[in-house]
Amino acid sequence: MEERIIKFGKNLVTTEEFFAAGHSFCTGCGEALALRLACKALGGNVIIACATGCMEICTSPLPVTSWRVPWIHTLFENTAAEISGAEAGLKILMKKGKMPQSDIKCVAIAGDGGTSDIGLQALSGAFERGHNFLYLCFDNEAYMNTGIQRSSATPYGASTTTAPAGKISIGQTTWKKNMVEIAVAHDIPYAATACPSYPFDLMNKVKKGAESKGPAYVHILSVCPTGWRTATERTIEIGRLAVETGIFPLYEVEEGHYKLNIDRPKLKPVEEYLKLQGRYRHLPDEEIKRIQEKVDKSYAKLKMKVAQFI
Repeated sequence: MEERIIKFGKNLVTTEEFFAAGHSFCTGCGEALALRLACKALGGNVIIACATGCMEICTSPLPVTSWRVPWIHTLFENTAAEISGAEAGLKILMKKGKMPQSDIKCVAIAGDGGTSDIGLQALSGAFERGHNFLYLCFDNEAYMNTGIQRSSATPYGASTTTAPAGKISIGQTTWKKNMVEIAVAHDIPYAATACPSYPFDLMNKVKKGAESKGPAYVHILSVCPTGWRTATERTIEIGRLAVETGIFPLYEVEEGHYKLNIDRPKLKPVEEYLKLQGRYRHLPDEEIKRIQEKVDKSYAKLKMKVAQFI
């Protein structure tokens, strides 16, 4: 199929699919949608390193693949190291004249476990060395591919197979790790949050991150109907509620400057988001109130950072 560019308002989107259909993601998977949108934003002149997880298992069952761009499967813990090597190798080959000069985008992708837990050391090192690459974290808030085990990105109060709700536990007892702020602390040129419920915002941020000179990081909330125990047809709605309640605000940080991309006059109550998910159905009112207070405090803190640059 010949590539065409379609205009949606101010946004231009290619009709070409670099992430092919026929994969085995679950029905209603927010990660599959996010991946498709990200690939459209990246285009074909790209090399992608992918950690073990749903993205690898569901897209590359031997002997077929859903990838229409150069793609490397690597281990849980070293995606950032893998793409660092690819970026450095391309730079040397071009410098020595062994391949033509070309703006090949180097991109690493991983889930929340491969980013905030197992892969954090390699990612921090790649940021510190200043490699020119984009890192995309597709965050479904647990180790979904191996059985819905908790990660450091699992939200407080969520029930997982390794942090189950019961008589002596409310499920996850720690608060979600803030990976975007960890990335920003490395003084990188660009970091942002995104969600496929806001497709043009996601594509624009992925493109902006890929075009940044130096390391860039985009953290993408990916609704998981299987692990979150949600209706498959409500994925987009739930992603929007995550933003509208302030649980997952959409913002970006360019050269240290904070910008809130969507700022509602009044946030919706977190209960509207929580009540649609089976992983939270055990929470008593006092715990929902505690989550609301935490969200309000975190959102106010973010707004203060944004206000410094208005």
